Amino acid sequence: MARAKKVCSTSGCPALVDTGRCDSCNGKAEAKRGSAAQRGYDARWRRTRAAHLGRHPLCPCGSIATDVDHIDGLGPKGPRGHDPSNLRSLCHSCHSQRTGRDQPGGWAAR
Repeated sequence: MARAKKVCSTSGCPALVDTGRCDSCNGKAEAKRGSAAQRGYDARWRRTRAAHLGRHPLCPCGSIATDVDHIDGLGPKGPRGHDPSNLRSLCHSCHSQRTGRDQPGGWAAR
């Protein structure tokens, strides 16, 4: 049996969806967020990330690190975006958990 549809999670939107946002609200949220390059994840960040993972290849859980996290949560455009003391190597699972704790509701909740 199919589940009942829910109202879009965007405040004030009456659209019915299976889960989360409707396509229209999701598109608007993505456009507002900007591309990865617009958020600072550009060639300079890729070099910083590669160098950091080279120096710190393991996540604290013992897995191979695949992601570099900004401790201050401000990303590469923050005042300490490329400062090695503001970076930590994490596996993807630990990075997702950390982001979930640091940004409740996800990136669009800000």
